[in-house]
Amino acid sequence: MSLPRSQQTLTAYVNGTFIALADATIHIEDRGFQFADGVYEVVACFAGSFLDLQAHLERLQRSCDGVRIPLPCSLEKMAELVQQTYERNPFEDAMVYIQITRGAAPRSHLPQAELTPTLIITSRLLPKPSDEKVATGIKAITLKDIRWKHCEIKSIALLASVLGKQEAALQQADEAFWLDEENHVLEGCATNILAIIDDTLVTHPLDHQVLGGITRDMAIRVAKEHGLTVEERPWSLEESGLTEAMMSSTTNAVIPIRCINEQIIGDGKAGKTTMQIRAWMLEAMEALRSA
Repeated sequence: MSLPRSQQTLTAYVNGTFIALADATIHIEDRGFQFADGVYEVVACFAGSFLDLQAHLERLQRSCDGVRIPLPCSLEKMAELVQQTYERNPFEDAMVYIQITRGAAPRSHLPQAELTPTLIITSRLLPKPSDEKVATGIKAITLKDIRWKHCEIKSIALLASVLGKQEAALQQADEAFWLDEENHVLEGCATNILAIIDDTLVTHPLDHQVLGGITRDMAIRVAKEHGLTVEERPWSLEESGLTEAMMSSTTNAVIPIRCINEQIIGDGKAGKTTMQIRAWMLEAMEALRSA
């Protein structure tokens, strides 16, 4: 008889074996540790139902292809392992991390041929924004983009994002958004950003500067389904028709942004359209829970 979820210990999947998280290790010469030579995904699960799992796995495949790491198993098998990891951990609503590195080998920038990739899957409680954050919106800053030029690959090389988050915290902000050389708003350290400009939902198009966020896609999809006009184009904070801004991520759905660089967005309150998109997304997530 299995233990109730609340009594289970945390379990990780590491290279073919389920093991207590406290005992899970990888080799000191793993290229993920030595070179950040790897990719990852994060999937939300609501009471056993995964949000857009196939889209996450397909993006994982694209990331592996982009850095020439062979996928350790088929996407079908990966889906099974994600399900099993979820079931072996105590969280009803969870975020499941998949991390793949090129594998372990003596340190050399040029990877050896035919390494065995490292595959790690873990599950944690799905964090959710507080009611206060949702009601008041978040504070953000902007930074000049210092990241590498393939942000469409979900790489584990996240030092720039760590630095960005640190700078945001120093300025008592919740997120930092990257700007290109023409001051177009790209995305956040761990989020996508969308805006309402002249009653249109606007977000930067997918290219090498922006990760194709699965939650971003969901926000666009529900907006279109309910008749909102959507434009994927470069945009800036200086546009006169800007009345709302929101950020999207696995853990936030969408959440309003009240100010960026001390510039008040709209009236400085949670935007009506932002909250409507959030409500539509939460409806879809709740349907998963009831499935």
